[in-house]
Order: sequence, then C-alpha cells, then structure tokens
Amino acid sequence: MKLPHFLSKKATCNSHGQDSSYFLGWQEYEKNPYHETKNPSGIIQMGLAENQLSFDLLESWMQKNPDAASFKRNGESIFRELALFQDYNGLPAFKNAMVDFLAEIRGNKVHFDTRNLVLTAGATSANETLMFCLANPGEAFLLPTPYYPGFDRDLKWRTGVEIVPIHCSSHNGFEITESALKEAYNTAQKRNLKVKGVLITNPSNPLGKTISRAELNRLVTFVEAKEIHLVSDEIYSGTVFESEDFTSVYEVLIERNLQNSSVWERTHIVYSLSKDLGLPGFRVGAIYSNDEIVVSTATKMSSFGLISSQTQYLLSEMLSDKKFTSQYLTENQKRLKNRHGLLVDGLQNAGIDCLKSNAGLFCWVDMRHLLSSKTFEGEMELWKKIMYQVGLNISPGSSCHCSEPGWFRLCFANMSEDTLYLAMDRMKSFVESMNNDKRPVRSSRRRSLTKWVCKLSSSYKTESER
Repeated sequence: MKLPHFLSKKATCNSHGQDSSYFLGWQEYEKNPYHETKNPSGIIQMGLAENQLSFDLLESWMQKNPDAASFKRNGESIFRELALFQDYNGLPAFKNAMVDFLAEIRGNKVHFDTRNLVLTAGATSANETLMFCLANPGEAFLLPTPYYPGFDRDLKWRTGVEIVPIHCSSHNGFEITESALKEAYNTAQKRNLKVKGVLITNPSNPLGKTISRAELNRLVTFVEAKEIHLVSDEIYSGTVFESEDFTSVYEVLIERNLQNSSVWERTHIVYSLSKDLGLPGFRVGAIYSNDEIVVSTATKMSSFGLISSQTQYLLSEMLSDKKFTSQYLTENQKRLKNRHGLLVDGLQNAGIDCLKSNAGLFCWVDMRHLLSSKTFEGEMELWKKIMYQVGLNISPGSSCHCSEPGWFRLCFANMSEDTLYLAMDRMKSFVESMNNDKRPVRSSRRRSLTKWVCKLSSSYKTESER
C-alpha cells in the first residue's frame, strides 16, 4: 500500500467531487443497470443528460454521405492526411462549420469569427480552460443555484478556483435577482475571496429553461459595474423546444451597443456538440471569446485535450450541410418537446409537479410533498428509496446546491419511450404506496365497532327482506 507522502496533494485530497450523490447514483446504476429482457428489474438511468432521440437522423446522413464517414474527399482517401499531426488551432473547415452552426442556432442574430474560436475536448475542458485563463487559485466565480453538479469538479478541482453560490428561490421560478447577485458578491468578500466573474448555463442545467432577457440584462449590468467576467455556458442552446426564442448573452451586448466596451472582451461563451447533436463521446467543445489573450492562452492549453482530426473532418462535412442542420434542429426539438411532455404528464399522473421548462434534456421536479422531513436529510432518505426501492437513478437537488430540499432532476432523452413509461409506472406505484402508508390506522376498538355496526345493519336488512 502506498503511503500518502509518496504522492501529490492532488492525488491524496478528496476535492474531485466524486462522492457527490450525483456521481454515486451513476455508480449504483452501473452495478444494476436496467435492461428490458436481461435485467427488467434493474435501475433505470434518469441521472444522465444524454440525447439519444435523433441518432437515426445522424446515421441517415452518414449513409447518404459515405465519403465523410470513410474519410474520403471527392472519392479519394484522405486517411493519411488526417492521421498525421495537425496544428492545435483546428481544421479551418471545421471551425468555419462550427461558427456557422452557432449562428444558425441563434437565428443568425449573432455572428462569430473563427479567429475567436478555440476548440476543446468537450465543454468540460472548455470550462476548466477558461477558469485557468480568468482566475488564479483561491479566486472565485459566482454561480446561480441550482447548478450542474459537475461544475464542482470542472471549475475547481485542478484550477483551485472557488465557487460561491448565487442562491435562487422557487418562489419566483429560480430567477437570478439583483439582490441574490449582491448577496453572493458580499458573501465572497466576507470570505476574503476575490470575485473574478459569474458563470451561468443558458438554457439552465438543471432547471431546463432559458434565462430571460431581463435576467441577462441584469447580469450584464452587474458584471459591468463590478468589472468582472461573464461566462455563458450555452451547451443546450439548440435544445429549446418551446416557442420562446433562445437569447444568447451576445445578443444582449449587441442590443446595448457594448461591442467596443471592456465588458465585450470579458464575456465568453462555452459550447459543445454533446447535447444538441447527442455526441458526448466525440468530445467536441469550444470557447468563444473576444479577448485576444484569452484566445491565445486557451489555444495553447488546448494542446492537452485536442479533438481528433478524423472527428473534425466528419463533423465539418455534416455541419456544412445546411439543409441537414436545419432539418435536424427542427426535428430534434420536436422530439424533445414530445418526450418532455410524456415525462411531465407521467409525473403529474403520479401526483408530482415540475417547474415549467422549455429546453434541455431533463425536468426540475418538485417532490417536497414526499419528504419525511423538510430537510436535506429527508431529501437523501427519499433519494435512496427511489434508487433502491423504485429502481430509478435521479439527481437530488442538494447535489446541484439547491437551497431548498425536495427538488430533483430527472432526465428523459437517454432512454426509449417504453423505458420512460416504465419509469413513470414505477414512480406512480411508489407514490401510491407512500400515500397508503400515511393513511391513519384505525384503532382495534374502532374496527370492532365498525364490524358490529355492519353486522347489525346486515342482520336488520336480512330480517326486513323476509
């Protein structure tokens, strides 16, 4: 057994966040995964935000474009060209396709320059790289709660950056308010933490809704006044399935004519193809920044996590097909809306409500009425029951740093429709059993009296009928 002093502090400290219930749920699922025939009583994975609803569209495109999938150009193999070392700036064709796709998702209200785009191995790498560029160890970023549990790992583990929560409340739909921003900033100051910026996810993970234009304006005003950074993780921007348009933070900056201001350079976007295209395994992420030093530094750091040239070539061909991308986004959003509706209806049928949402691959679910006590201990007790008795892995709100116990995130796009129906049937049966357990038990005297009254009534009815 190795002694701790032979290893680094990083290797021996427990700062990764792997002990969060968010990650523990995954581990329990992997021990007993549901399968419709091999393990029908297993745990159904509802804690993983993957989009598996439109794989057939991607596979159909590849069948119709065999050259891209087999690394050919005009029928000629370019395998050797792609197999050799590539500059870590990325393939020009892929960067061109990416900036066009980013603009398309935003209704071409915002346009992007390839010179400001840095390619990374997924959004995880993009967010960490930005932290390395924007903050020193011990400095802080403010994050609205509830937030994605992985941020405790992505933003903090290797960078040493601190997270200070902006506590949002259910009474106004978890809106980011001016008072909450000020309170978080003051909390950081009391802890002697220098605040370097605010990081948001838009659309929100785990809330599953877009951040309003009013909130974005409030954020821009705040970071402008405090002279700090604003990072907008827009990884779910292509999943908005309701009529409300997605508003990118850059739209707000342009509307306010801030292109030539310092806040323009201090506002950065993170993106990935993991959610909109359902390609987390391809590890395709990006940073977009108007700060030349950030772009230069992030590009150098990207050499530690490059996207393969083969992946870049395939996706540059796919994203350059404008007819396909337009049809894909429209159809994928329709499917997400339908699947979202099935989850909401299924939960309502079980007596459970959701926060109103319009985007993402999940719902923010209100189970406060099912808690044995209105505490986070009560939340963990309920979570364990749902995990082990019901067989559903869901994410408790405490793992998302929600300040109110009883909220959970449930994902709906990483399974078949039949599996979702099964999950809802399990949940309904569980809620019904809980309600039955809560019903008052009659005393033995009351039960005896009831039996006597029924017997007397029955006897009287029999005699009357004779």
